[in-house]
Amino acid sequence: MTAVPQGVDPDGGPPLSIPLRHFVAAIGFLLAGSALGVADAFGVAPGLARLAHVHLLLVGFVCLTIAGAMTQFVPVWSGRTLHSRRLARVQLWLLVVGLVGFVAGLLTGRPVVLPAFGGLLLAGFWTLAYNVGRTLDRPLDVTERHFAAALAFFVALTALGVALATGFVRPIFGGALPRSAVVGAHVTLAVFGAVLTTVFGALYQLVPMFGQTDLDGLDRRLQRIETVVYPLGVAVLAFGRLLANAPLARVGAGLLLAGVLAFLVVLGRRLHDARADSTPMLVRYTLLAPAMLVWALLALPAWLRDPLAPAARFGAPGTAHLLAMVFVLVLVGTLYHIVPFLVWVHRYSDRLGLEAVPMIDDLYDDRLATADLVLVAGGGACLVAGEWAGWEPAVRLGGVGLALGFAVVAANLSLVVWRHAPEALRRGPAVTAGGE
Repeated sequence: MTAVPQGVDPDGGPPLSIPLRHFVAAIGFLLAGSALGVADAFGVAPGLARLAHVHLLLVGFVCLTIAGAMTQFVPVWSGRTLHSRRLARVQLWLLVVGLVGFVAGLLTGRPVVLPAFGGLLLAGFWTLAYNVGRTLDRPLDVTERHFAAALAFFVALTALGVALATGFVRPIFGGALPRSAVVGAHVTLAVFGAVLTTVFGALYQLVPMFGQTDLDGLDRRLQRIETVVYPLGVAVLAFGRLLANAPLARVGAGLLLAGVLAFLVVLGRRLHDARADSTPMLVRYTLLAPAMLVWALLALPAWLRDPLAPAARFGAPGTAHLLAMVFVLVLVGTLYHIVPFLVWVHRYSDRLGLEAVPMIDDLYDDRLATADLVLVAGGGACLVAGEWAGWEPAVRLGGVGLALGFAVVAANLSLVVWRHAPEALRRGPAVTAGGE
């Protein structure tokens, strides 16, 4: 693999320290969330452990990774300078402090602190939306349209999140707007809105770029369909759940799943035609395609039957961890390239052509990457099967395997920074992540 993908401009991005701090914090939350999940599976976690576990993984790992990636990607893909580096640093502090306080309130049984720390999370995500939104170039390409839609979903879901946090302290729901309806809308906007919309937009760039393949006419037609029906489906499903309107929610679910299937056809065709050598990123992208297809096929009858059921918020009952594995595969795969790339540009880009320099994929340990793939994929499969069958020992075993796999991921990526750019978390010169 070439050191810098063709067509990527290595100038104009934010300092390396900004996205890298986001990713380091995200990996820390991943480890904490997986450890809490194991403790909860064995019945030794305190307070509202399950809710804290979900927020550590979804907000701490997934959304913080997205925040760092958007801060790095958008200036490069849009050909513009990041609107404000100061706001990018502020957003990280708001998100980290807000999440730590929110999780502490859940685990210690102190709901009175939840609205305040939820407000910090809202401020952090709204800062991200403003800063990245001001950076986006017009007219928007397909990736930028997905990112813009995801930012809008972030704004909406955090507003509902603060309302839900306030509901822990004083009753504000009931009657025509029960708490369960707000939770359903909040979950929909977070998982299918902010997260999956970002994933789709990013993979439209990443898979062709690093698979060394191009979209053809069929891919572009499906892409145009998905770009319209998927975000619309998310909004309609969320609104239907908020209003407890099953027919409206079914329409939204149908549009959402149609968008997912269109995306999966494009993804599958590009992965099939990929000409690049296998990398941890492409291997994990290849695994996520069948996992997401199975999730979608199971979700279709469940959502057509009752899209408002609490057990069906994430798709078919018993498939929440299957969907979570999609997020894990795409984000870990992406981190396996973006972290080494950032470090490579910081340390070696100005030496290229003057002396021998390593390739990007030489910075991490292949053996550790293989080990974490076995642990994460095997643990995830065990967890999903155990959840589906209702067999608690398999759930516990899968959770332990996943936690060990995440620890190996963290060690491998941390070694990249430690060995090649130990000073990288300090403020430094501007670099870009290109398409990674």
